[in-house]
Amino acid sequence: MGVAGFVAPRHLKAIKHTGNELLSSYDPNDSVGIIDSYFPKAKFFTEFERFDRHIEKLRLDKQQSIDYMSICTPNYLHDAHVRFALRNGSHAICEKPLVLNPWNAEALAKLEADSNNKVNTILQLRLHPSIIALKEKIAHSPKDKIHDVDLTYITSRGNWYYASWKGAMEKSGGICSNIGIHFFDMLIWIFGDVQKSTVHLMEHDRASGVLHLQNANVRWFLSINSDTLPQEAIDQDQRTFRTITIDNEALEFSAGFTDLHTESYKHILSGDGFGISETLKSLELAHQLRHATPEVLKDEYHPFAKLPSVNHPFKR
Repeated sequence: MGVAGFVAPRHLKAIKHTGNELLSSYDPNDSVGIIDSYFPKAKFFTEFERFDRHIEKLRLDKQQSIDYMSICTPNYLHDAHVRFALRNGSHAICEKPLVLNPWNAEALAKLEADSNNKVNTILQLRLHPSIIALKEKIAHSPKDKIHDVDLTYITSRGNWYYASWKGAMEKSGGICSNIGIHFFDMLIWIFGDVQKSTVHLMEHDRASGVLHLQNANVRWFLSINSDTLPQEAIDQDQRTFRTITIDNEALEFSAGFTDLHTESYKHILSGDGFGISETLKSLELAHQLRHATPEVLKDEYHPFAKLPSVNHPFKR
């Protein structure tokens, strides 16, 4: 579901490379020629009602079960589409964020418990070799050590972003849910639960704050505005800047992203997918951050939080 979306090709590749078959797909947008590279015989629908009928016919008339439904639709539709998968007797494989509100995840957990199926969330950073090595390193550090962490993630987006569902807070959850959720999950997974959170900046194109985790103080900055790129990225004609430092030591994790969705599928197919309970903490944090009142800059804050803001003409 959502086969015309940005992330869908990674799922198509993962389905193919794990030796599985895509039977049918759905998206209101019909720009889905990418399917031909993987599953040219798959059925395709642009209307949900016809897709729904097709799935039901497979299940009832042809006694053909759909083992998994992969959900790559806009964030605000994940909840409904996971429910659709469970109602049709399928396991769900859902892109991040699983839902926008923590209570929706709790409701899904009840539905999951009443079914014989599992809701799996894509949390691919947990499978990155460098991230796994870092988790092991931190686990062997002194239990009372508090690490200093700086997270900077800038992924420039053009005007189209603000006109799409991604630019609407009520549909995407904003920057913290749309581009930050993986990093928040990773940080909590490695450094422990949130003890305190301060937000210094929460705007349509950037957000920043400080997290106090069990074993780390994290200064974080997220942005989709190319004007926030540091000079070193501009000099190299890069539109993305991603860096994490732990105790002033840079974590190198630029490589190794290519096949993380395929690795995610391997884990899910073997029964080791990340379930609802494992995604709850980052969902709760993202929800809390986007509803927080920003505080004035003082004491500790990410240096990029001081960059001047510009009102975008397409800001919603």
